[in-house]
Amino acid sequence: MIRTKPTTKAMSDGPLESMFPVASSKILDFLSTHKRWDYSVSDIAKYSGISFKTALIEVKKLETQDVVVKTRDVGNATMYQFNMDSRQAQYIDKLINEIATRRIQEVLEPKPTMKIKQKKKKSK
Repeated sequence: MIRTKPTTKAMSDGPLESMFPVASSKILDFLSTHKRWDYSVSDIAKYSGISFKTALIEVKKLETQDVVVKTRDVGNATMYQFNMDSRQAQYIDKLINEIATRRIQEVLEPKPTMKIKQKKKKSK
């Protein structure tokens, strides 16, 4: 039996993840929410709720697309941050905010339910 380390996911179901349930969405939700700070791949994996190997692969892809940027090295760890200087990252951040806003509005202002009229039985 293989035991895995429990994750400490930062958010239960982020805006992008709710629409696109893949690892890159989980990473983008986390990094966009915490865009002022940089994180190691290990922390990104932990707080996004994905495996380290998957986080490493996805962070490299996002870095290639200029959405995530290396910020510094701390010991053996390379730190990454959401790249708000990238136009693509800005659009992704805007999309995340739009989805989150819509989700909040749906909770605060539920759509009215339709009442179904029942036919009255005719009495004889």
